[in-house]
Amino acid sequence: MEEDEYFVDLKRYIANLSEELKVDEPEYERRLNICRQCDALRNGMCGKCGCFVEMRAVMKKNHCPDFHKKW
Repeated sequence: MEEDEYFVDLKRYIANLSEELKVDEPEYERRLNICRQCDALRNGMCGKCGCFVEMRAVMKKNHCPDFHKKW
């Protein structure tokens, strides 16, 4: 699967998650902006834990995996 296709599928998956599981849009964008500024971000993946940050950032139960949690 091409990288672009994967991210389209990821965004579709996120869109179909229950709203009860997700943070609201402003919080999601805030989290993603923090991740975008992180030195550990590599091609959409977190170098600390290996997750795709878009998936980690959208879930209420998740947090930044860094020792000094950024969100």
